[in-house]
Amino acid sequence: MPRPSFPRSLLAPRHWPAWLGAAAIWLIARLPYPALLWLGRRLGGLVMRIPSPRRRIAEANIALCFPALDAAARAALVDAHLRDIGLMMVEFALGWMGSDRAVARLPVSLEGIEHLEAARAQGKGVLLVGGHFSHLELCARLVSRRIPIAGMYRRMDSAVFEWAVLRARLGYAEAMFEKDDLRGTVRYLRGGGTLWYAPDQDMRSKDSVFVPFFGVPAATITATHHLARMSGAVVIPFFHRRLPEGGYAMRLGAPLQPFPTGDVLDDTARVNACIEQMVREAPEQYLWVHKRFKTRPAGAPPVY
Repeated sequence: MPRPSFPRSLLAPRHWPAWLGAAAIWLIARLPYPALLWLGRRLGGLVMRIPSPRRRIAEANIALCFPALDAAARAALVDAHLRDIGLMMVEFALGWMGSDRAVARLPVSLEGIEHLEAARAQGKGVLLVGGHFSHLELCARLVSRRIPIAGMYRRMDSAVFEWAVLRARLGYAEAMFEKDDLRGTVRYLRGGGTLWYAPDQDMRSKDSVFVPFFGVPAATITATHHLARMSGAVVIPFFHRRLPEGGYAMRLGAPLQPFPTGDVLDDTARVNACIEQMVREAPEQYLWVHKRFKTRPAGAPPVY
């Protein structure tokens, strides 16, 4: 997929503030990795201290998902997550606009590549199913150094960032499909491609079902089931976490077998169970500030 050409309309004065923001991200991505971590931790300290509705969302999510934790432990996890958002900011900058040389120097391990190679030997496409963690963009770029991948995305509100980020992603990804481009996605998978996909947000879609996530009914899109059914792709869980000293541990789990089945509810619940397992390995790095339980079953009280 070619990178998007530059539209001259983006030079209009109304876009200048967005260009300043993009320039700041580019400059941050030029920092050495230890300096990036230092900056991210400082930013995270500010996020943790500044009152925000996002704290209340994280508190509500963590209280639902970890009922066994006492109040002090839940508060500590909320604080750790808000600090992690600072690292998320700089990791997005590095993932989007870091140089190939800087990304190549990052400490990283990748296990389970044999699962993907076995699927490819059978001529099948692969759905790498992951979750919305703070380092998802950077780890997508890191895994692309070993595996040619494509991704799915939602268009950004800013025309400048839509152009800049899509262009950056297409510097390491084979293709990027908009979330509604089902035909292009299925064609790519049928051709033996590998697609990174995170189906763990409440999209308020008619194609959602309520299945458990940490034991709580969560509106979850059924696209993993349908993409696998229409393309014949193998579904492989993609685990990734940031290590305490810096660097990243990535792992491809064993393929979900059998998948898909004739039961869309069971298949979607199995995907949620995989993502729940990923979260338990690094709970502070999951995106708890997303309103995961905004859509509720009929008669259930609101969470937020």
